[in-house]
Amino acid sequence: MLTQVHSLSARLDSASCAEAVPCRSAPYLRPYVAGYAGFRAGAVAPFVRRLLPLNFTTLIVDFAGPSRLATGPRATPLLYGEPAWRHGVSIGLTPAGVHALLDAPAAAMVGEVVPLDAVLGRDGDRLADRLGELPDWRSRFAALDAWFTGRLNVDGERTIVDRAWWRLQQGDRLTIGGLANELGVSQRYLQIGFKKRIGLPPKTVARIARFQRSLGALAAPSATVAAVAASAYTDQSHFHRETRALAGVTPAELFAFVQDALSRRD
Repeated sequence: MLTQVHSLSARLDSASCAEAVPCRSAPYLRPYVAGYAGFRAGAVAPFVRRLLPLNFTTLIVDFAGPSRLATGPRATPLLYGEPAWRHGVSIGLTPAGVHALLDAPAAAMVGEVVPLDAVLGRDGDRLADRLGELPDWRSRFAALDAWFTGRLNVDGERTIVDRAWWRLQQGDRLTIGGLANELGVSQRYLQIGFKKRIGLPPKTVARIARFQRSLGALAAPSATVAAVAASAYTDQSHFHRETRALAGVTPAELFAFVQDALSRRD
């Protein structure tokens, strides 16, 4: 499963998440549903979240509170201070998954934060209620696999654009020209296809994917900012510029937020 960080608390002293339980979706669903993450908030009081750049559409299915949301892919950070999600599951959908599972095109979701019923209708509340009644995460994840299997509506095969999107998530330092050659299409074809199907240009998707990989690296026990910068970016100044642009903080601040979030789950 691709490690993705949807959001972090905007303040180090906010106990944003006391429990996080990741799980992959069933193998046949993975082209559409990247995975699940059960969560339980560590604080009931409202707090501000920093929504980070992400290539996935995320469904927040809150069992206990009013925050049942869908957040689209985004290329810039967003401070979100509405009622916080408390106890539930987040679900990552690929662009193919948005087309096959939601009542909205993937491109229309870019940068959006909408109520869950805007993309699932009344099924969103029914799903939240059903999951909340189940006794543990294992049974909830199994129920999600069954629910998405029943909802899946695939019109034709996944497209070349979907294949290109996946390749950009995988960590190879591909140029867009190299990716187009690999797939046997032109760069222009990818540009038009990404705009229509995904809503973000391929270079932006690649940029977000690299940033998310750096977040995963910062979560490692032995991580340092210098080591992550060296592995993922040209140099530390490049990492600093990208982190400022994509998260609104410095690399050192981002590292502190990531490590703080991990420590609260221990």
